[in-house]
Amino acid sequence: MFSSQKSGSSAQGKKKRGRRSPLATFSLIVVGLLTTGGAYALFTSTASADSGTTATATAATSQSQVNEGQKLFNANCASCHNMEGSGTKAGPSLIGVGAAAVDFQVGTGRMPAAANGPQALQKPVQFSNTQIQAMAAYVASLGTGPAEPSSKYLQANGNAAKGAELFRVNCAMCHNVAGAGGALTDGKFAPPLKGVTSKHIYEAMLTGPQNMPVFNDLNIKPQEKADIITYLKYLEKNPSPGGFELGNLGPVSEGLFIWIFGLGAIVAITVWLTAKSN
Repeated sequence: MFSSQKSGSSAQGKKKRGRRSPLATFSLIVVGLLTTGGAYALFTSTASADSGTTATATAATSQSQVNEGQKLFNANCASCHNMEGSGTKAGPSLIGVGAAAVDFQVGTGRMPAAANGPQALQKPVQFSNTQIQAMAAYVASLGTGPAEPSSKYLQANGNAAKGAELFRVNCAMCHNVAGAGGALTDGKFAPPLKGVTSKHIYEAMLTGPQNMPVFNDLNIKPQEKADIITYLKYLEKNPSPGGFELGNLGPVSEGLFIWIFGLGAIVAITVWLTAKSN
């Protein structure tokens, strides 16, 4: 009996020694939280440092580009547009025109203008693409304006049929239904659109250069602009199936052709028949 009590007390002692203290569970939870929290803090601080470095590098690059653009602007544009881009009697203010206007005007050679006239004429481009981007960045820093378009709208892979409809409604009265251009008043004209890059077509709609109205994204949505570009590029790749295009200038040029050559041929045949009968 004594041995039985001894073995029972020994089992109870082992049971007491094997029981986990309530503080142990609490300690494990605290250690787990500290470990997880420390790892998360380390990760987020590293990510923040990386993103901060990237943002700082981007800001430095942008500011460097703006500074370079300002130098180019002061040397080539300030005589007409003023040092601050606020404009003079010789040139309008550029505050708020945005990067898209600069990329179009300088990228097509219209600016710097060779001389004052009804409108700036297209000529060979005088600057590299890097310089144009720098000037665009500087002018964009003067005031909020249209940015350069996203490349996804410049691929000419939209709806050509819808683009043709939009072009006829909004553009054909000046540029001709085939984009061949046309004369306006006071020595002005709508230029032909054949060979114009997709980017410059989009920027022209966005900024309204020369005598062209502005078609912002509320008037013609970005995808609709892409459809118009698709239509114009379709015309470039697919020649007219109707024979001689005669410049695609429409009924005026066609009527003139008939008047000169058609009527001239009739007169020549009449004279020949008369001469033969005599």
